[in-house]
Amino acid sequence: MKKKNCINSMRVSLPSFSVNESAARAIVSAFVAQLNPTFDELSDIKCAVSEAVTNSTVHGYRNVIGQITIGVRLFDDRSVRIEVKDKGRGIEDVEVAMQPLFTTDPDGERSGMGFTLIENFMDTLAVKSKPGRGTRVVMKKKLSALPVTR
Repeated sequence: MKKKNCINSMRVSLPSFSVNESAARAIVSAFVAQLNPTFDELSDIKCAVSEAVTNSTVHGYRNVIGQITIGVRLFDDRSVRIEVKDKGRGIEDVEVAMQPLFTTDPDGERSGMGFTLIENFMDTLAVKSKPGRGTRVVMKKKLSALPVTR
């Protein structure tokens, strides 16, 4: 199997203001656009990034402002790796937190579907977290082959 090579990468850090969720979506989608993804692929990536950043903002930094770091790597096999990291509260039990409808805010407006949505939009999802130390979400997606032009 041929080893894939990183052809471009970027990293950005944003404060965990809820308004920065849309900035994160725009930044990542603009960067990934250089691989010429389909509209659906780009929509999936934007939604996954939105969910991961929202989780950091709402749960990781509940009632405080911290930094959210987003890293994106593009590979020559048309795959994308996106990492969203925070140094917030962390997750006590990642396995439980990844269950559909699980929420730490049952009386609020959160549905508990963030990780489930990410899993549906991306090919792989890995979540590592330590209480009091933060959370790292790594998402990967392989884009379709470029369309043949005539």
